[in-house]
Amino acid sequence: MSVMRRTDDGKVGAVLVVGGGIAGVQASLDLAESGYYVYLVEESPAIGGVMAQLDKTFPTNDCSMCILSPKLVECGRHLNIEILTCSELEKLEGEQGRFVATVKRKARFIDESKCVGCGRCVEQCLTRNEIRLPELVEPRYADLEMSRADLDGIIDRHGASASSLIAILQEINEKCGYLPMQALKYASFGLGIPLSQTYHVATFYTAFSLVPRGRHTIKVCMGTACKVNGADILLEQIQHELQVEAGNTTQDERFSLEVVRCLGCCSLSPVVVVDDDTYAYVDIGKVGDILDRYE
Repeated sequence: MSVMRRTDDGKVGAVLVVGGGIAGVQASLDLAESGYYVYLVEESPAIGGVMAQLDKTFPTNDCSMCILSPKLVECGRHLNIEILTCSELEKLEGEQGRFVATVKRKARFIDESKCVGCGRCVEQCLTRNEIRLPELVEPRYADLEMSRADLDGIIDRHGASASSLIAILQEINEKCGYLPMQALKYASFGLGIPLSQTYHVATFYTAFSLVPRGRHTIKVCMGTACKVNGADILLEQIQHELQVEAGNTTQDERFSLEVVRCLGCCSLSPVVVVDDDTYAYVDIGKVGDILDRYE
């Protein structure tokens, strides 16, 4: 593919942008508005990248698609942008100012100019990907840290369906203080879902733990407001008092120390939460008194 092209305003040449994420889309729009013809190359079937998979953006919590969607529409409609999806840059030859790019395009077997994303091509495709789930293996009851009757009772109360998984894990976590691996295997077997799915849920939510926790959990907020008001110094003092690093449990299993990014109490910063108790405007002089309340 030759990248030499004359635009309507007389400019000669074109620009090749590799990658159709938010950065590639914005770069293509800026270059196109400057009068250059842009080839936007993306190896996946659609532009948008990872940002299209996100819900919120940091630190404003704005909707990702609210930011991205107008750019995708503008990019698709811009006369100076040619989008090459399912494509990969294979070779770039020439010298500065006169490059020749070789782009490999995968067959799509559809007319892209008529595609509206209806999905009928997927239904008619002759290639099928069959999902093969691993065989469910019944766990050894002797290895369970909870009795089989207790686990059966939890499953019966919430229902033996995949939709009850989080509620079941919450109750197991509350009774044991963490999620024993054998209990995860038993829950997976009882609900008829793969262990990988159960493990994914157990490791995604910070409320769950795969290792034993202390009788009390201390959470130190390290959000922007708390950090500005000395949360890092406060954390150091708590670590010194307990002789434990953040993310670990004291030797007497009295406290588990965690760092969180926001507790939603920015106006009360710095904030420390112990179990269900919230302490506002905490300084290093108050740390000892707070810890003593949980003897």
